[in-house]
Amino acid sequence: MSRKVKYTIEVKVRAAERYLRGEASAKEIATEFGMPESGSRTVREWAAAYRENGIDGFHLKKGNSSYTGEEKRQAVEAYLQGKGSLREISRRYHIPSKNTLRRWIRVYNSNRELRDYDPKPEVYVAMRKKTTKEERQEIVTYCLEHGKDYKGAAAKYEVSYSQVYQWVRHYEERGEAGLEDRRGKRKSDNEVDELERLRRENQRLKAKLQESERLNLLLKKVKEFEGS
Repeated sequence: MSRKVKYTIEVKVRAAERYLRGEASAKEIATEFGMPESGSRTVREWAAAYRENGIDGFHLKKGNSSYTGEEKRQAVEAYLQGKGSLREISRRYHIPSKNTLRRWIRVYNSNRELRDYDPKPEVYVAMRKKTTKEERQEIVTYCLEHGKDYKGAAAKYEVSYSQVYQWVRHYEERGEAGLEDRRGKRKSDNEVDELERLRRENQRLKAKLQESERLNLLLKKVKEFEGS
């Protein structure tokens, strides 16, 4: 697999300006800068970004950027009103990927709310926090009342995202009993699935077989001793 080459902003600007001034074709510019076969398309994309936003077109927001619901709506409506392609609207509104814009359009068309997005990466790597059953119940209630906003609940109560997700899932499966702290407690055979029951039964049979083999070996040694 070929390694993706990263180009400096200076290179992108020079290429875009040459193309926009009509000094050379996209293919010629791509060849000049030693770009691969698909380079001509890249040059045209650079030119479009530069024409739309100037040098700022090469400083688009990266992943995990913040967007308000209003910003999302404006971008979606611009596309639906025919003001540009997915790629063009993404560049214009500094959206990192046209796939991101496509997801927003699906949400908009399904009459769902385009919510503010303010990433809090710390909730994904936060240390697991010890909580009481009452605290877990409060967190789950908050999360469900806010449309399963796991990230928001994790940030509000200063616990990890994975904890909130697991508590909600357990609550939906078993109600309040799912919020019991069962760490260190072994589930009974009736509380596990068929695969786990079979695994346990296999372990018990192996243990019985090993015990039987040890007993036979002991009896053999006793007989050898008595016959000596």
